[in-house]
Amino acid sequence: QVQLVESGGGLVQPGGSLRLSCAAAGRLIRINAMGWYRQAPGKQRELVAAVTNGGTTNYADSVKGRFSISRDNAKNTVDLEMNSLKPEDTAVYYCHAEGYSGFRPFGSWGQGTQVTVSS
Repeated sequence: QVQLVESGGGLVQPGGSLRLSCAAAGRLIRINAMGWYRQAPGKQRELVAAVTNGGTTNYADSVKGRFSISRDNAKNTVDLEMNSLKPEDTAVYYCHAEGYSGFRPFGSWGQGTQVTVSS
């Protein structure tokens, strides 16, 4: 069982910044990729940003140049720095990780953290 614990999020004014953090915990885990997804009311969950264990990153077009994802492989953590936030960034943000726990593959989600961008 691999658990993901998220922190960060909250209410911020347009143009502001927030940082989300996620830590993975479990036995003998080897994580291939970690990332952040978001889901706004009435919309499907979408990828925001992801990073592989080799450092390759992938961003949604809507956040390129504003968001930055970083990962600490030794600590099994991933952070999302969000700058120049817009009201359309408002959503519940979910951490995701996939890899192996021992010899068993896993894909886990965090509980979600609310990000609200509003004046």
